Amino acid sequence: MPGVDEKKQFVPLKIAVLTISDTRSLKDDKSGALLVQRIVAAGHVVAERSIVTDDVETIRARVKAWIDDPVIDVVITTGGTGFTGRDVTPEAIEPLFEKRMDAFSALFLVVSFQKIGTSAIQSRATAGVAGSTFIFCLPGSPGACKDAWDEILVHQLDYRYGPCNFVEIMPRLDEHLRRPKAQGATA
Repeated sequence: MPGVDEKKQFVPLKIAVLTISDTRSLKDDKSGALLVQRIVAAGHVVAERSIVTDDVETIRARVKAWIDDPVIDVVITTGGTGFTGRDVTPEAIEPLFEKRMDAFSALFLVVSFQKIGTSAIQSRATAGVAGSTFIFCLPGSPGACKDAWDEILVHQLDYRYGPCNFVEIMPRLDEHLRRPKAQGATA
């Protein structure tokens, strides 16, 4: 059965949160605030938080800077994953992936379908790994961010969660880079 092994020590990750929106500010960014609250409540550290407009180059530059930052373990974005003309998050970020995480998109679809039915088809949530940094691109609604965190990310970003999790493989993600991430986790 999946669950948390209390005998293992928790490994706090440094997570950057990026809201992608033409209309939000830090004052009214409910999705970013929800993610920050849940990240901190889980015991992780919010390394940075930012808001950028729905522009491919602006999004890509912000995420690339975080990928290149040896301190940041995980990037979570919110917004820009729909089908309107301004929704360009997958186009901006997927070219940065060294490896796509297709199962995240599939699992997020399952979780969303249980909550919002066939409207889940309108999400292009995506995830991948770049430069030994995990990147998760979530829709912009607080409900979608809540579901992604509570049903998927809180478990996979917890070293104690079994039978397996992303944290335990972090030291091996950068075998080709030899960059120290998630120190304290062992495979």
